[in-house]
Amino acid sequence: MQPGSVIVDVSIDQGGCIETSRATSHSSPVYSLHGVTHYCVPNMPGAYPRTSTLALTSATLPYVQRLAGGGIEAVRADPGFAKGVNSYRGHITCKAVADALGRTADYRDLAAL
Repeated sequence: MQPGSVIVDVSIDQGGCIETSRATSHSSPVYSLHGVTHYCVPNMPGAYPRTSTLALTSATLPYVQRLAGGGIEAVRADPGFAKGVNSYRGHITCKAVADALGRTADYRDLAAL
């Protein structure tokens, strides 16, 4: 990244998404590395729980309603939904999960089930 850039790593709770990220705190929230300012405070939404809950609900409720109304057929019809399925009918449907667990033989593509 160019010097002077700013990174806000909202996934630092899960290890971060930037190679140079490391968790910070509210008392010392930023650091600079290679001229890039990093802000990596864990659980940022926790600072505003009501607002973050309303935002999350607003963003996810339409998906929940589609999923509840359409069941597995809604998943099959939407590639985005299908990417979120890790297991189905006793099979692991995410190859990366199967490989990570050493259970490659249990992997099946969701479309085949």
